[in-house]
Amino acid sequence: MLWVRGRFWIGEVLLVLNLANLVMLYFRHSTYPRLIHIPIVSAPLAWTYVAILWDGAAAVNARSLAARIVANVFIWGILALGAFYLLIFKDYTMGFELAMLSLALAFGQITTHTIAVQWVFAFVIAGLLLVGTLAVAIPGLLGEGRNARPSQSIVDEDRERAPLLDDQ
Repeated sequence: MLWVRGRFWIGEVLLVLNLANLVMLYFRHSTYPRLIHIPIVSAPLAWTYVAILWDGAAAVNARSLAARIVANVFIWGILALGAFYLLIFKDYTMGFELAMLSLALAFGQITTHTIAVQWVFAFVIAGLLLVGTLAVAIPGLLGEGRNARPSQSIVDEDRERAPLLDDQ
């Protein structure tokens, strides 16, 4: 059984390397159209983060009380990662994908242990991410994003010619 856990650790290292690769890809190509951004960048990034938590639990054989406590702490990293991408990049796709994965985790954990709170945390995280995602996505989809006021995006004709005029 020890050789099986060793393979989980190899998988954990590979997942962390993949996460670093996907984060670099995200920072380099975060402005691509959504039809390209979702399947190539944001969905694999969200899944890889959750897979790191999943594989890590398998690698340490998370059956003890201490492992469950650590899992209850690490699950909040899903909310932190989603909030980072929602607040900094206004990327509602990451928020929605992490909310779906968190909801799937919640439903999967309901019947795992009789006394466990990880599923409660997962439902709370999914709800918070969904609310944050809607708060970011709805104004962006309605065109009320960065250039909400047309006066900011249109330069006055006199102001544009002003550096060319001789003020003497």
